[in-house]
Order: sequence, then C-alpha cells, then structure tokens
Amino acid sequence: MSKLYIAGIGPGSEDFVTPAARKVVKKSDITIGSKRALDLFPESQEVVLLNVKDVQEKLEYGVDRVHSGKNVCILSTGDPGFSGVLSPVQRIIKKKGYDIELEVIPGISSLQLCAARVEIPWDKADLMTFHGRENFQEILPILDNGQPTIALPSRSTADMARFLMDNGISPERKVIVCERLSYPEENVVETTLKEVAESEFTYMCVMVIY
Repeated sequence: MSKLYIAGIGPGSEDFVTPAARKVVKKSDITIGSKRALDLFPESQEVVLLNVKDVQEKLEYGVDRVHSGKNVCILSTGDPGFSGVLSPVQRIIKKKGYDIELEVIPGISSLQLCAARVEIPWDKADLMTFHGRENFQEILPILDNGQPTIALPSRSTADMARFLMDNGISPERKVIVCERLSYPEENVVETTLKEVAESEFTYMCVMVIY
C-alpha cells in the first residue's frame, strides 16, 4: 500500500536533518519541497519543487499521487506540526475523502534551536507562531505573564516590533532576534523593540520577547 510521509527537515542546516527523514526520502517515489529543503536530500528520486505561490497546488498533487499508488514524501521546514505542512495536508486529505496512510517524521523546530541558543528551557516559555495568522492580538495577553515569549513573526521582525509598540508594549522591551539559525551566517542579536523596528533582518528569524 502506498504511503504519504511528512518529514521535518529541521531549521535548515544539514547538521539538523535526522536519519529518519533521510530514510523516508530514500523509500519515496516522489519528494516534494522548497528548493532549500530539496537541496538537503540529493538521494531523492523524482522531485517536485514548490514555492510560496503554489503550495496548495503541490500539496494536493502529492496527496493525489499517494492515492494513485505512489509513495510520497513532503518536506516541511522545522517540525511539520508547528507552523508546518501537517495541518494543510490533513485538510486536503479530509476534503478529498481519501483513505491513505500517513506518517509524520518530526524535525527540530527553529524555536527549539532558538531556545537552545539563548539558553531558555522551552517548556518555561510561551511559543507563538504568526505564520499565516491574521489576528496578532493573541500575543498581547501573554507578554506580561513572567515568561519569555518565543515567536515566529508573520512577515518581518520590524512589522512585529511596530505592532507591539503600537499596542502599548514598551519600546525598551528586551528582545533577542535569532536570524538564519543553523546556517554559517547565523546571527543572534540582543536588542530592544525600538531597535528591531528600525532594523532589517531576513525573513528567517525567531524573536524572543522578554
């Protein structure tokens, strides 16, 4: 019977790719993922490149191919269950009414690596993701509960910082920005909300708000 795998690839560096992820890619007929994800798996057989504009289309293609008898692996940045592709794939399977076998291979989230870099026990922090979320207001009630908040910004760190200041959070609030975690050019900066709002970081960032 064919099978659908969703494999977490970690934060981006080959160092954080698990043997379990490599194992399922090797046994898959088709591997679907972004360019930076696919580049980590030269052992892939047939590959399907997805980008921001065609994610839904390519995920549906992968689910359809499993239904037609192929083993397919969909690569998810970080961990599939945290701001990854597990939720949208589950919705597609339900919508299509398919009875297919699914296996999720967890990966190391950038939030976990961020917590390690700044030495925060991440079971003692609030974890938030704003990828694809419209209501940013949800972060506001938890910011003063005595724990650091580790967040994936929806757009840019500057946008997030401006939003927080516009909603009453002090511009001098301590923030750590972890940029391009696991890559050679990894950058960890301790600063303030005001400085973040006036700075430019790449889209590959995690913010810690103290």
